[in-house]
Amino acid sequence: MVTYEELLEAGVHFGHLTRKWHPAMAPYIFMERNDIHIIDLLKTQKMLEEACKIARQLSRSGKKIMFVGTKKQAKEILIESANSVSMPYVTERWLGGMLTNYTTVRKSVKKLQNIEKMQTDGTFERINKKERLTKTREKIKLDKVLRGIVEMNRLPGALFIVDVKKEHIAVAEAKRLNIPTIGLVDTNSNPNVVDFAIPGNDDAAKSIQIITMALTTAIKEGLSERKTERELEAPKREEDEVRYKTLKGSEEVEA
Repeated sequence: MVTYEELLEAGVHFGHLTRKWHPAMAPYIFMERNDIHIIDLLKTQKMLEEACKIARQLSRSGKKIMFVGTKKQAKEILIESANSVSMPYVTERWLGGMLTNYTTVRKSVKKLQNIEKMQTDGTFERINKKERLTKTREKIKLDKVLRGIVEMNRLPGALFIVDVKKEHIAVAEAKRLNIPTIGLVDTNSNPNVVDFAIPGNDDAAKSIQIITMALTTAIKEGLSERKTERELEAPKREEDEVRYKTLKGSEEVEA
C-alpha cells in the first residue's frame, strides 16, 4: 500500500487556493498555508485503500474499470496504466452519451474498425484517391476519441476519474446508470458526486501517477486472483462435463 511519505513526496497534499475551495471538502482539509489548502493525507491514505479494495473486487469479478481524465497531465499516465491491465480509457474528449447512449457510440467504434480493415485487406488500393483521403481523415478523427474503448464490448463496471469537476459529464452519466465511480478529488471539487472519493491533488502529474498506480496495482491483483480461481475451477468443469455426457449416454441407451 502507498505510504504517507510517498503521498507527501508526490505532492498529493497540495490543494487549490483557499478562495476556490468547495465547502464539502472541509472534512479532508488539514490546514491552510500561504492561502493554499493542505489536504489531510491520513484521510487520503485511508480512502485510497478503500478505493483500491473496490477496484480489486471489481476486476476479480471480471468487470472493466474505465479510466477517465482529459487534462494534459493525466493523459499519458492513464493510457499507460489502463493498457497495462487491458482496461478502457477516455483521455481526449468525453463524447456526450459515451455511457448513456452506448449503442450509438459502438456504431462509431464499428466504423473505425471497418476503416482499419479496409486499410489492411486491400480495399484502399481499389478506391480512388479522394475517397481514400476522406476515409483516412475519418479514421484519424475517430481513433483520437475512441481508441481507448475499441475493445470495450459492454458498459464498464466502474469509472476511475481524475478531476471530477472537469469530467462532470462522465460523472453524471455514470450516476444515471448506477455505475460506481472512483474519483481523485481536489479541494475545489465536491467529493459527494462520486461513490469513492480520494482527496488529493488532481493537477500535478506525480500526484495523479501515484494514485493511478495504486489503483492499477489493485486491479492487477484482482485479475491475478481471477485467473487463479478459473484455473482451479477448470478441472471441476471438465469433470462435470464428462459426468453429464456419461449420464446422457446412459439415458439414451435405456431409451
